[in-house]
Amino acid sequence: MSTMIDVDARGTQHCETTALGVLLRHQGIALSEPMLFGLGSGLSFIYWDGKNLGFPFLGGRVKPFDLTRNLAAGLGLELRVQETASPRRAWQNVTARIDAGHPVGLQLDSHHLEYFGSKAHFGGHVVAMYGYDDRDAYLVDTDQQGGAVTTSLTSLARARAARGPMTAKHRSFTLTVPPKPCSPQDRIVPAITACADAFLNPPIANLGHRGIEKAGKLVRTWLQRTDNPERDLPQAALLMEEAGTGGALFRNLYRDFLAECAGRIDSSHLRTGHGLYAEAATLWTEVAALITKAAAAGDARCLAQAGTVLGDLARMEREAMQALIRLGRRAPK
Repeated sequence: MSTMIDVDARGTQHCETTALGVLLRHQGIALSEPMLFGLGSGLSFIYWDGKNLGFPFLGGRVKPFDLTRNLAAGLGLELRVQETASPRRAWQNVTARIDAGHPVGLQLDSHHLEYFGSKAHFGGHVVAMYGYDDRDAYLVDTDQQGGAVTTSLTSLARARAARGPMTAKHRSFTLTVPPKPCSPQDRIVPAITACADAFLNPPIANLGHRGIEKAGKLVRTWLQRTDNPERDLPQAALLMEEAGTGGALFRNLYRDFLAECAGRIDSSHLRTGHGLYAEAATLWTEVAALITKAAAAGDARCLAQAGTVLGDLARMEREAMQALIRLGRRAPK
């Protein structure tokens, strides 16, 4: 016996925005993926080289689930989050909502999902679940992972129970749209300025524009940082371009968000920010290509060039965010 909800099982590029799109479309709110990402103030940067990492990681978005929290708060949605240490209770939390006709978002470790292309551990992966039977769960993941997919209940249980970096305790969540939700149009400026403020004023040097500047200095040393450059450097570049980022370390998504906003709001600050992020997106893809080339050629000069481009990106993105934060300080022009 199976229980299935009729959903618009459209996969997009990034996991969290894919799941949010499924949950919101089911309640009649259809927003583009760039708009979901931008209204969730999703853009960020982190240079992460923790003790538990074999090689540095360049991240381009806020922490897992912060985007969901930001979007729900901005649009006035009821976000119901359930977490538990009990696998039995965790499964009951999900089936109760699906049985009641509500698709559910899940945060889990993608390593254990049978359909997933990469077997690396990532505890911040998010999917939408819309059905189950005695053997399988029915999920919506990114286009890259197949969109509407299935995985066994056993594998889903392992993915939800996983512990490690960025994991949560069997986290499941639903969104409820109130009778009079906030207009997405009205939330554009607050979402952009909140994102810009966080980017311009990071608490530590590994984040925001300061983090990009730091990356520009440290990427030059990456050939000495690894004993297997042929593995680690292309993997770092792959994560920037293809690991659900939409390309260019999420800058393509934010560029497209700003373009969509510029079609709704007449502002020179917004046009400036969009133009700079359009240029930045191209340069991030260039950085990824240089890192890959450095591994293939064993040539530190490619990493030096990548470092120079990252220095340019730190200045460029700082200027972009300085323009965008002005949206909240004066009337649009």
